[in-house]
Amino acid sequence: MRFNIPPVIRILLIINVVAFLAQQGIPDLTEWGALHYWKSPLFKPHQIITHMFLHGNFWHIFGNMLVLFFFGSHLEGYWGAKRFLNFYLICGIGAAIVQMLMIPFEASRAIGPTPGVPPEIVEQAITQYTDVYSMIGASGAIMGVMAAIAYLFPNMEIYIYGAFPIKAKYLVPVYVLFDLFGGFGRQAGDNVGHFAHLGGALVGILIVIFTNRTNRRNFY
Repeated sequence: MRFNIPPVIRILLIINVVAFLAQQGIPDLTEWGALHYWKSPLFKPHQIITHMFLHGNFWHIFGNMLVLFFFGSHLEGYWGAKRFLNFYLICGIGAAIVQMLMIPFEASRAIGPTPGVPPEIVEQAITQYTDVYSMIGASGAIMGVMAAIAYLFPNMEIYIYGAFPIKAKYLVPVYVLFDLFGGFGRQAGDNVGHFAHLGGALVGILIVIFTNRTNRRNFY
């Protein structure tokens, strides 16, 4: 069986795999390319792009690339290579910006209530958290892809575990709700960039809505 992988998807898959393999042999690569808080001494502008090509472990990259292959191939076939690549990168950048804006909020949740602790000590702890915070992964850009699929092809059936079909217009909102709960829920520290996911989905859906105002498709 031969898969016809669109050119941009093929290039993105190769870059991500090569970058992941390079991470195993170059320990400093992850720290160099990971996204840090914009006020952190570790932040560099290139990280807004590079973070989306690095991953934490095999299952992290496997899951992201699998979703990118199936959903991204569909979008690239629908839009064409140039438009899809622009969309993907913009969603990834949007995810990075939203995540950076929310890092202080995540820090305050991670530190938790501190009754009786002087405010300056709490502020110092938040600063230390934000200074060392880092994020990697393509999930923010991929959430933008999923949001676009849900809007443009709402009745596309996605098979969970290869056996249970669910339409995109129902599945993607479930992921969004999961990230909303993970981002704003009471528990913190699950090591997931929920706000990056939400940012990517938000940017993705806004782009699709504004670029399809004269080409609306029936949501039902």
